[in-house]
Amino acid sequence: MKKTSAKDNSARRVTWRMLLALGGMAALAVPGASPAAAAPRSAEDGDRTGRCVMVYFDLGETLVHTAEDKSVSYLPGAAAYLRALRARHIPVGLITNVPPSWGSTDAERAAELKKVIDEDWTGSTPFAWSDFGDRIFTPRTEAERKPAPALWKRAKKAAGHCRVVYEAETTDEVQMGRSLGYVSYQVARPGWPAYLPVRLITALSHLPYGNGTSPKGR
Repeated sequence: MKKTSAKDNSARRVTWRMLLALGGMAALAVPGASPAAAAPRSAEDGDRTGRCVMVYFDLGETLVHTAEDKSVSYLPGAAAYLRALRARHIPVGLITNVPPSWGSTDAERAAELKKVIDEDWTGSTPFAWSDFGDRIFTPRTEAERKPAPALWKRAKKAAGHCRVVYEAETTDEVQMGRSLGYVSYQVARPGWPAYLPVRLITALSHLPYGNGTSPKGR
């Protein structure tokens, strides 16, 4: 049996204190999690034994707002939030509906999405497309459109051994993500942080697998 270091024990205690402090959030869930089963690691360090977290977002009304005149810009706090995740080297992705006719691959559909958003963008800061890389998941068919589970499943598979977080503005999407093993958070609710606190996500990234295996649902 692999010994647990004092550092790992400390990280686990800090993380679970934070989770308990946020336990009243109706849309926050850590499915199948216990101190022995939770399993984030850094998505870019190649460590298969264990530490990572990847954050996926819906796009419209989660990170960007479309006004009545069809202009598009960041929602308040979104650009700063992405910068904070970037500073901590936490990878991000999008799980978003677009017309399947926009392309035959995720890359083609993402390219069209970028073009559409950028054409109507009015924000002073351009949208941070480079943060998302090839982690933009879009429906290949009408049957894959959210809230069908297909996009979440594909995104989770792409995350490998990482714990996955999903943030969106609609209850049904948050619930679907939770049911598929995501730590789900509903954004922009009065009285709650606009987004899942970065310090909590960072703590999740340091929480090791207690038994060297993936969490339930992987």
